[in-house]
Amino acid sequence: MENKQINIGIIGCGRIAQTRHIPEYASNKNANILGYFDFNKQRAEEIAKKYGGKVYESVEAMLADNDIDAVSVCVTNSAHASISIQALNAGKNVLCEKPMATSLEDSEAMVWAAKKNHKLLMIDQNQRFAKTHIRAKELLEKNTIGKALTFKSTFGHGGPETWSVDGGPNTWFFDKNKSKYGAIFDLGVHKIDLVQYLLNSAVNNVSARLTTLDKKDSTGKLIGVDDNAISIYELDNGVIGTVTSSWTYYGEEDNSTIVYGSEGIMKIYDDPTYSIVVIKKNGEKILYDIDQIQTNDNQTKSGVMDEFIDSLIEKRVPKSDAESVINSMRAVFASIESNETGKRVSISGTK
Repeated sequence: MENKQINIGIIGCGRIAQTRHIPEYASNKNANILGYFDFNKQRAEEIAKKYGGKVYESVEAMLADNDIDAVSVCVTNSAHASISIQALNAGKNVLCEKPMATSLEDSEAMVWAAKKNHKLLMIDQNQRFAKTHIRAKELLEKNTIGKALTFKSTFGHGGPETWSVDGGPNTWFFDKNKSKYGAIFDLGVHKIDLVQYLLNSAVNNVSARLTTLDKKDSTGKLIGVDDNAISIYELDNGVIGTVTSSWTYYGEEDNSTIVYGSEGIMKIYDDPTYSIVVIKKNGEKILYDIDQIQTNDNQTKSGVMDEFIDSLIEKRVPKSDAESVINSMRAVFASIESNETGKRVSISGTK
């Protein structure tokens, strides 16, 4: 690989930028953070002091800088599409946080903008990069548990109040104008994307229920977005299963996926010691100690920024490019539609 520096701009300097994007770029010898923009200028200035680089007065000022090759879009959900499209139109490559956008139309517009401008658009679907998920996919493709039949995938923790930079009940995650939806956007998108990745098949039918059971805003009223979402997904290959996303798992985080096959069961990130446990039909157990899943309290390197930089240097499509993530967004919005209509929703255009 040629040794080329990719100059990066960071748009939005909140928790995800501070925990993942900035330190991971800083540790990549081929990445150079040129500068930052945040509506809270002081926050951007503090980060620039720590990591080097300058503070831009506006998104437009950053995008007008010809030295910037690529940007990380780490703003609130509602601004993902507009800023990503603006950046692509300015000739920048883009790594955008998940969820891709707050509507399917906006998600598709992002893909189109990347194609039109011949630029890379990668979405931070970081579960595809976890070593255990990569290994689980290989084992499933080798029919380790026979033919996959059903699955259940869960992502639940106590909520984003402690994660967001501006935490507590005033977190932007609870503000419908900024987040649009709750647990399904924050957590569900990860597992919906993961299931399709692991089982190498797209969702084609959805039945879902989104609800708000417990989370309250600063006035003591239930928040305006879902704190729990439970969906049944049917895949093109006939596999059927559930995805649960929850902000009300108080006490312990659950980030597990279990696949049930014709010859056994595969439990992924379900056991505290072994990241994959395969239980065969005859009761035989095969244990894999690969890594530990990331939690809000235990952050490890995601590999996403390294993949983004490598794909730019190698001039190839990244592993979670927007076009491969669009199926996941279709499934998310079908879940929302199913909840609103009370009906099972079919998805077209997933092939």
